[in-house]
Amino acid sequence: MPKIKIARKSTWIDMTPMSDVMILLLTFFMLTSTFLKPDPVKVSTPGSVSEISIPEKNIFSVLISPDGKVFLDIDNPDDRTTILEQVAAEYQINLTDKEKKDFSIGTSFGVPMEQFKEFMAIPGEKQKAALPNFGVPTDSTDNQFQAWVKAAREVKGKDMVIAIKADQSTPYKKIKAVMGSLQDLRENRYNLITSLREVSTAKPK
Repeated sequence: MPKIKIARKSTWIDMTPMSDVMILLLTFFMLTSTFLKPDPVKVSTPGSVSEISIPEKNIFSVLISPDGKVFLDIDNPDDRTTILEQVAAEYQINLTDKEKKDFSIGTSFGVPMEQFKEFMAIPGEKQKAALPNFGVPTDSTDNQFQAWVKAAREVKGKDMVIAIKADQSTPYKKIKAVMGSLQDLRENRYNLITSLREVSTAKPK
């Protein structure tokens, strides 16, 4: 008796619901993600076992390069402008509206105030290339770092968090100089940013 052949039918799957879900997820991640700002210099932070996370808002970031140069960052554009105005007034520097706007949307900064206007006149891409050659002065004769910290504390208030990030090869005396400047301002609470180091769970033999 001959076998009965069953006709094969193509399977059709409606992908519309899956496409909708993908678009919704993509939109969600775009609206809620926080993009990391590029650092002016690359640093390899030392490892630690601490898992305390740094808040994402109201941050005053201090970056210390391997050769000891200090760069700063402020998270809120409006705060950046107000803090810049206070520091510029202290050093008797007149700012243009363009300089304020460019500074407010920038990333890390670290130029001595006497070279600020000259630096801001450089095109954006050249600024990024030139920035690692500068650094905020921290020496005792011209401690501009303290001026930025004082202005930031006044603008951002008591809830401002200071976060220090340094390379593992940065000389300790450079880091100590930054910490000493903070202590002179009675800023005794700050966070040190490190890389999470894996803790060995193997029992000793």
